[in-house]
Amino acid sequence: MQQRPLGPFQVSAISLGCMNLSHAYGAPVSAEQGERVLLTALDAGVTLFDTATLYGFGANESLVGRVMKSHRHKITLASKCGMQGVDVNGDGKLVRVIDGRPETLRKTCEDSLRRLQTDVIDLYYLHRWDKTVPIEESVGALGEMVRKGNIRSIGLSEVSAATLRKAQAEHPIAAVQSEYSLWTRNPEIAVLDACKELGVAFVAFSPVARGFLCGQLPEVDTLDAKDIRRSMPRFAPDHYSANLKLLPAYLQVARDVGCTPAQLALAWLLHQGEHIIPIPGTTSVSHLAEDVEAVNVSLSAATTAQLDRLINQHTVSGSRYNAQSNSEVDTEIF
Repeated sequence: MQQRPLGPFQVSAISLGCMNLSHAYGAPVSAEQGERVLLTALDAGVTLFDTATLYGFGANESLVGRVMKSHRHKITLASKCGMQGVDVNGDGKLVRVIDGRPETLRKTCEDSLRRLQTDVIDLYYLHRWDKTVPIEESVGALGEMVRKGNIRSIGLSEVSAATLRKAQAEHPIAAVQSEYSLWTRNPEIAVLDACKELGVAFVAFSPVARGFLCGQLPEVDTLDAKDIRRSMPRFAPDHYSANLKLLPAYLQVARDVGCTPAQLALAWLLHQGEHIIPIPGTTSVSHLAEDVEAVNVSLSAATTAQLDRLINQHTVSGSRYNAQSNSEVDTEIF
């Protein structure tokens, strides 16, 4: 597996987003299937494993911690704080809450360390910037965790270039994680260049467009009732039908290149810069094996340009988030 720099670490060019195993796309997989996916990734040369306290309200961290405990020395372990499940109404039902107060982040880190069964987290992201708390305060708290040895490096998720620069002035930032793919180009406005300038890795989540660029996504009305794509404008009927018209030409490019559609999407990302690390997520061992082979796909400048023209912010129909979710992120928007 090719390696790319991330802060003080060298990690696999294709790494693993663990969220899908416990969160967001319907019912979580069985413990056995989750273990199978994680260990298959390890065997395939994946070294960066990405989880968060939000995913399954701690269940994903617990899964990753249990399975990877005996392999801890082989991996770079990333998790996230600042967005978690809270029993807001006192009825036992956890609600997603963004909270970047230093005292909350410290408590979340303690809980994450316990669930992950580790003494230190290699990369700890602020999952969302809590806009009621200055970014310097949240990052300052994370910096104190670095000094105490609870975490080794700091990341930010879904932030603008301006916020990244403010954070960097408080403490060195190792990575920024945001959605990036052919059909989500927002990082190209400013944050990709800011990361490159500052020596910050860019970790791309949802690199195959939440399954759309795999070319086999079922009709939206067949998705699980709790699948988060049901609330995303691009998957609403009118937008989705328009977006489906982009696929035939895209699938033809994949055939011309001699790779699968998912591999094409990942290879395009790898060609955007050496500081970019895609973290596809999957519940399937076969899809995982397919994803990691994307490092071997070579794209010509002409093919890259063809893909850029075909799927971009002007040709994709619908915004990536609904109004509520858009208000919670700090990224530049086309």
